[in-house]
Amino acid sequence: MLTILYILLGIAMAAVVFTLVMGGRAMTSRKDTDRSDSNKWMWRRVYAQGAAIFLLILVVMVKKNSG
Repeated sequence: MLTILYILLGIAMAAVVFTLVMGGRAMTSRKDTDRSDSNKWMWRRVYAQGAAIFLLILVVMVKKNSG
């Protein structure tokens, strides 16, 4: 169980980094849809961060209760 949580936590953290990079990239682009695209990527980052924090708390709880 703990191994699966570690893998999911790693995926969530990678998603945070990926969405951060894509949002920054969308901000520096010069297209008409830049503002909208950047906003979408940054909201995705917020959701990914929420998932990562939830999984981190879950990992700590499982590890604490497993002895």
